[in-house]
Amino acid sequence: MPVTRPNDLLDPRHHEPREAPEAAREPRERGIALVAHDRCKPEMLAWARTHRETLTRHRLYATGTTGGILADELDLEIIRFRSGPLGGDQQIGSRIAEGDVDLLVFFWDPLSPQPHEPDVRALLRLAVLADIPVACNRATADFVITSPLLAVADDPDRPESPVFAPLAA
Repeated sequence: MPVTRPNDLLDPRHHEPREAPEAAREPRERGIALVAHDRCKPEMLAWARTHRETLTRHRLYATGTTGGILADELDLEIIRFRSGPLGGDQQIGSRIAEGDVDLLVFFWDPLSPQPHEPDVRALLRLAVLADIPVACNRATADFVITSPLLAVADDPDRPESPVFAPLAA
């Protein structure tokens, strides 16, 4: 008999909105990774400025230059990694794989070729496999950062739940 996960696309429960139990409604600090390609850095700064108060309540990670701009301009405490092309995307990917990142805000430039395109694809792949939200533009980032689900404790149907332990082996 095949094993189905509660978030399996074939499972009808996947399509129903879920609400967290009352006991799980206390605020939770999230790991938020912030990445922006060069032409998108001004947009990332504007977005972070708008949501600065919310961002200060979470653990922030960023690639080198993006993290430097946000820390300097907005006085945010950010764990900074290398620049994306120099391994920063992979460093954030490792934090996703370790379960430290709960949201990836990655403003990437779809009109400019990137020399580290394989790293970008690997980062996005890891985020999808880890089932974390990925915002690639300001509209999506606005929706995610203002969602009441951002501060809710973890959902027991998420893959890191003990229910999924047999599937991890």
